[in-house]
Amino acid sequence: MTLDEFNRLPPEQAREALLACAHVGRWADEVTAGRPYASVEDAARAALDAADPWTDEEVDAALARHPRIGERARGESADASMSRSEQAGVDTSDDDVTRRLAEGNRAYEERFGHVFLIRAAGRSAEEILEQLTERLGNDAETERANAARNLREIAALRLKGMLSA
Repeated sequence: MTLDEFNRLPPEQAREALLACAHVGRWADEVTAGRPYASVEDAARAALDAADPWTDEEVDAALARHPRIGERARGESADASMSRSEQAGVDTSDDDVTRRLAEGNRAYEERFGHVFLIRAAGRSAEEILEQLTERLGNDAETERANAARNLREIAALRLKGMLSA
């Protein structure tokens, strides 16, 4: 949809569209309330700051909707489609990298209790694996902050993509 179409949507429909970007109701409400936006960039900037900080419950809800890095989201929903697009660079024919990503995902989940999350758009599997390996050394509080920051970045990129379509 275009920015103009988004700006003119009834609030309930705008909120629903935003939930595909980040399944955080308070965030979607705040981004919706900020309309109209003068540009896609203005909307994306608002998305980065909306409802800051997210509560632990909001972060958990958003994390629950993200597939593991290297796994393809299933289904025809808007958020599944966005996730597949974001992880396009993770496609690799290198079995070793694929195996190490899977092992790293399992280790991360065991250590932190949630999926490893990173803004995958524009990153290769090797770059993501490097970040995953590095972040395994973090403490839980640091990783929680990393997850929340990456969720916001992903939400803003998804919104930007949605409004540029």
